[in-house]
Amino acid sequence: MLYNETDRPSLMTDRYEFSMLQSFIESGRVNDPAAFEVFTRRLPAGRRFGVFAGLGRLIPMIKKFEFVGSDLQWLRESGVINRQTWEYLSNFKFSGQIDAYAEGDIFFPHSPVLTVRGTLGECVLLETLILSVLNFDSAIATTAARMVMSAKGRPIIEMGSRRINEDAAVAAARAAYIAGFASTSNLMAGKRYGIPTTGTAAHAFTLAHEDELEAFAAQVRAHGDKTTLLVDTYDIEQGIRNAVKAAGTRLGAIRIDSGDLAAEAFKARHLLDTLGAYGTRIIVTSDLDELVMKDLAEAPIDGYGVGTKLVSSAPMGFVYKLVEINGRPVAKKAKGKVSIGGRKKAYRIYDDSNNIVDEVFVLAGGPVPDGELLQDKNILSKTPDSIEYVRGYHKSSIMELPQGERKVWNGDFGPYITVKEYNG
Repeated sequence: MLYNETDRPSLMTDRYEFSMLQSFIESGRVNDPAAFEVFTRRLPAGRRFGVFAGLGRLIPMIKKFEFVGSDLQWLRESGVINRQTWEYLSNFKFSGQIDAYAEGDIFFPHSPVLTVRGTLGECVLLETLILSVLNFDSAIATTAARMVMSAKGRPIIEMGSRRINEDAAVAAARAAYIAGFASTSNLMAGKRYGIPTTGTAAHAFTLAHEDELEAFAAQVRAHGDKTTLLVDTYDIEQGIRNAVKAAGTRLGAIRIDSGDLAAEAFKARHLLDTLGAYGTRIIVTSDLDELVMKDLAEAPIDGYGVGTKLVSSAPMGFVYKLVEINGRPVAKKAKGKVSIGGRKKAYRIYDDSNNIVDEVFVLAGGPVPDGELLQDKNILSKTPDSIEYVRGYHKSSIMELPQGERKVWNGDFGPYITVKEYNG
């Protein structure tokens, strides 16, 4: 059954969270004041920045993070919790505060994108849910942003539903739209979030008819001459001729899903113009990623469809670390996995052209830079921003990068900046 975000997400977590909770209860530490931070130590290879996404999905889930009798009974019967923990969970509701970067904002290694403050017990229980939402959505949004930069204004359709879990497909469509995709093929994403949906036919539609011309004629009868006809089932050149024959010169678009896409696009444009279909657009698909799209920049292509390479995005690597307990900073010291203790306030510093030149964090009592404070306070007390607002916010955030950073480079480049403590 498709997960609905109005359902309770309290068991979408790891067992060890409940094991820790039970230990805290028995030791008397469960109500100690604590603070946890979400950050990444590094970005995936080649990424110069990340895009923070998932907050609009996460907030409603945290508000509904509670336990009903059937949940508690299953936890008890499964040996996950004891009677004392049962009693704690039966009245559970997160009562702390969450501060976060705005959804759609960019971030860098060690950006404290989200801070959770509350009791030790309640903060621990939220770890898995927070990381599962933010890691996935931010990975998709980051890849999508790179694709949008490579597309250079050409619209991109998100069409990865058949390459991923059904729930994740809806989340991926949302994250991609935030990052600038024009539409999605996923109807649940359209219904739930108001994302424009699109889609016409697969190769099976053509194969189901006696010949290609008959298939195209049937599609035009059903959807009009502004439809998009898939022309590469047999032979692309003949497919284009059949498409124009079926729809006329006012045909909306053709789609090419195989072959050398750049070469085929040039040939298709020439043939369409020769046939008088000057306004017919050319859409290409076929395992596109941002580097392929960059290579296609000079081809006469009007739009892209992207699926597999989007929904299989490189993991973002967010972690959820305890940084303060009972007002005392704490930090992990393990080699290669160091964290920095203490709650942090992040500031972004700009030049006279409103380009980002640095991002820093300040610990309690430290000097404050002349910059923009990034964390929004107590997001749980506010209504999540609309997806259109988040989409617009993301676009403005990307424009704060220097122009040279608003394109995709080939190669394993490091992040544009790494966030460090400000020392004045």
